[in-house]
Amino acid sequence: MTEEALVEWLISLAPVLSPLFGMMGVLGGAWMVYRQNKRKLDQDADTAQSTTFVTSVQTVTNGFTQLLEQQRETNAKTLERVTTLENRVERLEEEQRQWRRWKAAAVEYIHQLRALVAKLYERPVPPAPPEIAEDLDDAVP
Repeated sequence: MTEEALVEWLISLAPVLSPLFGMMGVLGGAWMVYRQNKRKLDQDADTAQSTTFVTSVQTVTNGFTQLLEQQRETNAKTLERVTTLENRVERLEEEQRQWRRWKAAAVEYIHQLRALVAKLYERPVPPAPPEIAEDLDDAVP
């Protein structure tokens, strides 16, 4: 086959090959558009999934933060109450010590007064009232 025959043969195939190559171009373009859209959709889906994950992590973090804050507030209130109770206990203990000292001094004073009365009147001292007889080691009549 000569060169001219080959060219003529190719020209005669032009009406058949033109639509074929056009169709291949359209299919190739469609495939490229499909790939581009698929990549965009996959990327959007990945972005949505990442956003959902980040939102979930933020929600969990906020929840734990709130729980920690509540626990800190509760601990602070408990510590405040314990401190208040300790102060009250210390104050009550001090008051008890003062009452014990006062009672011991009062009992000693009453014993001295009774001894003085016994010396002055030279007779037995009157019995102590039942309310304080036990503290004075007197038998209640």
